[in-house]
Amino acid sequence: MIISIESPESPDVLALLAEHLGEMHATSPKESVHALDATALSGVEMTFWTARDAGVLLGCGALKELSSQAAEIKSMRTSAAARNRGVGAAVLQTLLAEAKRRGYQNVFLETGSQEHFAPARRLYQRAGFVDCGPFGDYRTDRHSVFMVRSLADQE
Repeated sequence: MIISIESPESPDVLALLAEHLGEMHATSPKESVHALDATALSGVEMTFWTARDAGVLLGCGALKELSSQAAEIKSMRTSAAARNRGVGAAVLQTLLAEAKRRGYQNVFLETGSQEHFAPARRLYQRAGFVDCGPFGDYRTDRHSVFMVRSLADQE
């Protein structure tokens, strides 16, 4: 598996992001969907990665700079065909390593509170994320779980 920075505008990434957005809208109320499309993932504050095996897209994730001290993980997604192969964990470790390299103190994320999102929450908990309150522009929402990972303990 090769994880590298890539534009979110390639056709296979666009299809994966459309699947992601569709699933988010099917499982959460509109006002609780915080997933981003390719245009938003191309913003100057974003860095977008893909995971590929022999060119086949396995998953993706992005790091959004919130400040010089903090970042947010966005659009973590593993393709249906690549689930349970460690893709999400590998992409997450890449994002955390880059956040540490950039000198961020904390990395935040928002995910769903519904049972559908339990595997994602377990992945983040295994990586050292803990629950926190809303951050950035988020507001308290019973459909959202907010998490943070301190990078101070990452050597």
